[in-house]
Amino acid sequence: QVQFVESGGGLVQPGGSLRLSCVVSGYTRDYYGIGWFRQAPGKEREGITCLSSSSGITYYSDSVKGRFTVSRDNAKNAVYVQMNNLTTEDAGVYSCHVDCLTFDGSRRVHWGQGTQVPVST
Repeated sequence: QVQFVESGGGLVQPGGSLRLSCVVSGYTRDYYGIGWFRQAPGKEREGITCLSSSSGITYYSDSVKGRFTVSRDNAKNAVYVQMNNLTTEDAGVYSCHVDCLTFDGSRRVHWGQGTQVPVST
């Protein structure tokens, strides 16, 4: 069973920045990437980033491209996302997962608790 522990969320003002962390543990074989999802209040969970395990390429949704940057530390089995120039539309609960290449947040998988990112004045 794969487990995810997200951290780093917190209140941030519009235009601000935040760095989130995700530590992955458990069996990950046959998964094809690792990335981030988010769910805004009243909206569906959406994929925003995914690092392909086969190619090493990181993909970003149009809504975050140019503002968010993914990195990882294999020694720590962790993945991070640096989020810059945040807007109120970026607010939500952020989660990570190894099953991310389709950017489909509705897929039936086991999610961690996520970390909340309120964006407000």
